[in-house]
Amino acid sequence: MFLDQKYLFTPGPTPIPNRVNQAMSRPMIGHRVSEFSDLLEDVSTRLKPVFGSKNPVYILAGSGTSALETAVVNTVSEGDHVVCVVAGAFGDRFASICEEYGVNVDRLNIEWGEACTPDKLEDFLKNLSGEPVKAVFATFNETSTGVLNPIHELGEVVKRLTDALYIVDGVSCIGGVPVNMEDDHIDILVTGSQKALMLPPGLAFITFSDQAKKVIEDCQTKRFYLDLNRYIKSYAEQTSTPFTPAISLIAGAKEVCNMFEEEGWDNVIKRHLLLRDMTREGLKAIGLPLLTDDAVASPTVTAVKPQLYCRAGYPKSIESSFFNRRCRRSKEIKRKNHPDRSHGLLHTI
Repeated sequence: MFLDQKYLFTPGPTPIPNRVNQAMSRPMIGHRVSEFSDLLEDVSTRLKPVFGSKNPVYILAGSGTSALETAVVNTVSEGDHVVCVVAGAFGDRFASICEEYGVNVDRLNIEWGEACTPDKLEDFLKNLSGEPVKAVFATFNETSTGVLNPIHELGEVVKRLTDALYIVDGVSCIGGVPVNMEDDHIDILVTGSQKALMLPPGLAFITFSDQAKKVIEDCQTKRFYLDLNRYIKSYAEQTSTPFTPAISLIAGAKEVCNMFEEEGWDNVIKRHLLLRDMTREGLKAIGLPLLTDDAVASPTVTAVKPQLYCRAGYPKSIESSFFNRRCRRSKEIKRKNHPDRSHGLLHTI
């Protein structure tokens, strides 16, 4: 019965529970009927504790990167001054999106495998010159390195030293970590569907503070599909979305909410911590070197450096391909690698 079983250990997409697949396979409904409005309101409301938000969680049809871009184009404009904490590939992506829109970006570069400490951010902000900082962009959980940044402490620094919005990429951890936007000083928090929320790729989630909502209303950056004002108005007036939503995925999100509530949110968090510890101890036991220290290790992604398999003098591409072959031969295991700064490869689970 399990001969064709594939084991998916990539940091996203992640395995989808059978009951979520079943929920998504139900007959299609229209998106301009009351049944969909009830579904959207149910999911948006029940996701609030997952995001630690007192405001609705808005749902867009798009990837996690579309959520990042949405956070950018609704808050900053060409010529604005922002800070991006770059501790890996996805911190770099946040910065690159800002730069694409003509925003002046100061990058706080952190060594891959390390977390950004509050002291580093404080020193960086104090040494800036020029226009005031409009926003500080940070990555909650850096997928490419398996590092969980101290989002609460970084938020305290941002709010103590600046009037900037604190905008956080939670794509690879929301659904697996505790967060409280008000206590953590977060103004905008985004994620995607395909990681800890146990859904296929295709949904972007975003929620924001009252301060951020005012900035969104006043932002002059040209945008259309990603204009949050359209989503705010559509939800407030019609409990709907301004454009065709991914209805089946939202139905799946309702089932995910059911699963979270049945397990209990505190138990969801404990389960992720337990699986993190088991994964790390298992990898250590077979001699595979981990990229991150235990103190900053992500509860949702673990990064491995597979030097163990590299013969002396062989390039890193050889060690990576060997590691990949061994994974494929063992129960059809699927995992992912990320390019690092030295053009080697990090394996993320």
